[in-house]
Amino acid sequence: MPVRTFLKLFAAVAALGVLAVAGFAGYLGWSYFTSDIDTVGQVEFDRAVAIPPLADSRVAPDGTRVFDLTMQAGETDLGQGAPTPTWGFEGSYLGPTLRAEVGEKVRIDVHNELPETSTVHWHGMHLPAAMDGGPHQPIAPGDTWSPHWRIDQQPATLWYHPHPHGETARHVYRGLAGLFYLDDPDGPTLPSTYGVDDVPLVVQDKQFDGHELDESPGLFQSGGVLGDTVLVNGTPGPYLEVSTRLIRLRVLNASNTRTYHFVFDDERTFDLIASDGGLLPAPTRLTELTLSPAERAEIVVRMKPRERTVLRSLETPGDNNPWSGGQDRLDVIELRAADSLTSSPDLPARLAEPPDRADDEIVATREFRLTGSAINGVDMDMSRIDLAAEVDTTERWVVRNPDGNPHNFHVHDVQFQISSYDGAEPPPELAGWKDTVWLPPGTDAELLVRFEDYTDPNLPYMFHCHVLRHEDDGMMGQFVVVRPGQQPGAPPTHHH
Repeated sequence: MPVRTFLKLFAAVAALGVLAVAGFAGYLGWSYFTSDIDTVGQVEFDRAVAIPPLADSRVAPDGTRVFDLTMQAGETDLGQGAPTPTWGFEGSYLGPTLRAEVGEKVRIDVHNELPETSTVHWHGMHLPAAMDGGPHQPIAPGDTWSPHWRIDQQPATLWYHPHPHGETARHVYRGLAGLFYLDDPDGPTLPSTYGVDDVPLVVQDKQFDGHELDESPGLFQSGGVLGDTVLVNGTPGPYLEVSTRLIRLRVLNASNTRTYHFVFDDERTFDLIASDGGLLPAPTRLTELTLSPAERAEIVVRMKPRERTVLRSLETPGDNNPWSGGQDRLDVIELRAADSLTSSPDLPARLAEPPDRADDEIVATREFRLTGSAINGVDMDMSRIDLAAEVDTTERWVVRNPDGNPHNFHVHDVQFQISSYDGAEPPPELAGWKDTVWLPPGTDAELLVRFEDYTDPNLPYMFHCHVLRHEDDGMMGQFVVVRPGQQPGAPPTHHH
């Protein structure tokens, strides 16, 4: 090839490369400045929010309360002009609210009528590892799994969802989630009439392609899909008719990725009375509250006759990443008070005993660094047990997020006490029992974790980020609880 021809060809290729780089840089800049979602003032609250039904149950001769849950595919009206293909429990989307009392024995007969293997994890529940519903308890299509245990923990608002290894995000996003209430009939007097003054709010964001769920995240959305449509209990554009002076809202962030920074549009105060693991020591008056994926909060809102207020999510403190949703603004649900309201008793000044791990002997301190899709630089391996904890001991777990992306951290089986958050005493909203803690970039938390009652050297529990794409990509580990002197074994092998 003549030198002149070669030089022309080289120049042309170089020019194409420059154009490609410039084009990508332009796309990157455009994506950065157009990634924020803002629906504040744009949502028409034109649908009464659906209230998940209470699950039917029966009491077996031995006193066990038995529930039936069927995982199934269907179609649901999610406001897109045509029914959306979805998955659900006992229906086409989400699932009923299970309800049991502390001290009861329960059994849930889970039937899988989906075309895929899945699992059902009882998030926040203290129970044997074999009943946990993590990736080591798969339910093949057509099979039934019947976990059973005794409720032995504080009354709380828990939830259930699939946990198949590598597929959790997709299964939850399609609609498989539901609430699990643990009640204490001897607890403090609080609003407690289900669906009237005690209302569950399962909050999720969705992205649509036509009338179908769009499960594809944007190029720079490493955490997964961020949607511009907010559903509450599966209802788009929802409003709640309020008939009582106090309304108790049990809020679950059931989104795969999005963290919500909740406020009311009129900046009113509300009382936080419970977090993941149950009631706080006392009501905490707030004007804003951040919930990352899987976290729960019970708030009590005071209403006056005929007033309206909108619960919305604004920019999340500590998260400036435009591709994680931290700068988004979303209207969530409108509360509409009736012309006259039924009176409600005042909230008790004291609700529950505070967590009591601070005086425990600490037998080990462990560090967990959340970076990329790994914990301590290691991706999840189903065949590897990452740590063994001895039963009836307390450990200090130091969880750090040096990453540029927000994460959170969930531990199966336990409710932990947060002893330090970002180097300081935890704020009042973190003063109760927790099973999930939010960690924006550069944040760390110290957790006091106690392991009680159940041991199994071979069947592990999980610890992981509950940003579900991070979990699926490998940000998860496994631990077993063993008797004194017992060595960890090997997890089971699965062929599904």
